[in-house]
Amino acid sequence: MEAVIKEYRPKPLPRKDDFWKALGLPSRGPELHEALEEGVSYKVYTKLAAASGLESKELARYVVISSATLQRRAKAGRFKQDEGDRLYRFAEVYKSAIDLFEGDRERARRWLLNPVRGLGGRRPVEMVATTAGAEAVLDLIGRLEHGVFA
Repeated sequence: MEAVIKEYRPKPLPRKDDFWKALGLPSRGPELHEALEEGVSYKVYTKLAAASGLESKELARYVVISSATLQRRAKAGRFKQDEGDRLYRFAEVYKSAIDLFEGDRERARRWLLNPVRGLGGRRPVEMVATTAGAEAVLDLIGRLEHGVFA
């Protein structure tokens, strides 16, 4: 009997822009600035909630958007600049967590929702409402990716 050796062909890694394209939001640069100034589409919010596995109300709580405001934005179809900026921060932190866990969205979601020692026992998802908090989470992710734990 002849042994068959299969050639190993790794699955291509998803492109970094695929996440952002799926959301309908530019990842960086002047296009992002323009999208935030014009007002992020409500569709981005629904796609982000679905991608992150969070309930709509849960995501709204983390990005500090009241349910009444969320209803108004659903009717208008767009978020105001500061609200869109918070949505972008959440998406950036979530994408970085996905990258940290090598594409495992469920592990990334669990990590975001649980207390983390490197953040003083706070949950990363609770910190995305402010720029300083989001930067602290992104900094920690960067340190974890490079094996720097202190």
